[in-house]
Amino acid sequence: MCRTWPARLRWALLNRRGFAISSTHAAKATRGRALFAGTIGNLVEWFDWSVYAFFLPYFAAAFFPTGDRIAQLLAGFLVFAIGFFMRPLGGALLGSYADRHGRRAGMTLGITLMAGASLVIALLPDYSLIGVAAPILLTLARCVQGISAGGEFGISSAFLVENAPPGRRAWAGSFQQVSVGAGTLLASVLAAAMFLGLPDADLTAWGWRVAFGVGALLGFLGLWLRLVVPDTASFNRVREEGRIAARPLAKVLREHPRSVLRIIGMVAAGTALVQFWFVSLPSIMNLRTGVELADAQLATMLGLAAFTVLQPVSGWLSDRFGRRPLLLVFALGSAISFVPMLSTVGMTMSSVLVAVAVNAVLLAAYAGSLAAVMAEQFPAEVRTAGISLPYGIAVAVFGGLTPVLATASLQHDVFWIFQAAMVALCLISAAVFWRMPETSGT
Repeated sequence: MCRTWPARLRWALLNRRGFAISSTHAAKATRGRALFAGTIGNLVEWFDWSVYAFFLPYFAAAFFPTGDRIAQLLAGFLVFAIGFFMRPLGGALLGSYADRHGRRAGMTLGITLMAGASLVIALLPDYSLIGVAAPILLTLARCVQGISAGGEFGISSAFLVENAPPGRRAWAGSFQQVSVGAGTLLASVLAAAMFLGLPDADLTAWGWRVAFGVGALLGFLGLWLRLVVPDTASFNRVREEGRIAARPLAKVLREHPRSVLRIIGMVAAGTALVQFWFVSLPSIMNLRTGVELADAQLATMLGLAAFTVLQPVSGWLSDRFGRRPLLLVFALGSAISFVPMLSTVGMTMSSVLVAVAVNAVLLAAYAGSLAAVMAEQFPAEVRTAGISLPYGIAVAVFGGLTPVLATASLQHDVFWIFQAAMVALCLISAAVFWRMPETSGT
């Protein structure tokens, strides 16, 4: 039966509208899968790094059998720092790999290295069984994790921001830092539950191995998720137009040196404070004030929950009002409040919670903008190498050394030097934020 022209027109319009709706739903579903695949690697990375710091008091003696507990912790934090110092190498290698072969290829390789290294640590014999090989193999596994982590943030940041809807780059990129908080929070929840539910003897004998085993399982789950998502349109366009750089890292250093230095300055204070307040605080405050590890861990976990929830809000504010205002609030607020907040921490869980909660709000203002503002510094053909190398350098120097310096300053009774250094870092980052161009509208 032939349709009259009004019926044919109505049928065509309805068909077109249905196609548009289905296309919109498909695009939203694709973005949702991309968001999850992009963040899972960073979650696993920070879960593994946080598990190391949280459980170090229980496994330090297994690899560093000295009689001095502070010396054991210091040796363990030095290995922690060595892993951080592998991040620039990982950023250079994996970032360049992702600029040449795609964001998905780089993310897949990175999470495979992270999960494999976690499994090695979980199964690693201790010093009493294999002698000096134990700390050496522990250090090598941490180096592999550092290489993986060095590439992970830059690659997945580019992946998330390039998949973002128009005008929502910071909001989408904020989930990169949400995954930092979620990974650390998940490790904190696991640590708090095990600290409360297991005696110290069991935690020392096998409990810490279970925690690293959970990290390995999460990593292999993330690998499966990443194998089923497509690459970004930005990278596909670069490949189709023949703009893939033969040497992405060399091009970054030659054409974008100011952006490289700017990212180091942006990240310096933020990564140091994240490491201090959300990772090493329970061990440090246990030594400094005598607060129970389980109480400090629970307070840190609650602060991390606030930090994680606030980041998409911060990303939305960054898209609406710009990157610089929120970043300046973080840097100047942290410089003013660091010493007073630390002075309030005593032997009670509530005192730890107040200090961590205040810093959770300030750090959320920083974290919500970070992925977007870093991605906005570089063109697509060198974006992952451009983010990964300077970010890896900043995290290695300022994040990796923070627990070591805090512990060493406590050991030598000069903790005020550590506090002064943290305030100085905040002021340096504030100067960088003040002078940088606003990129939210680019």
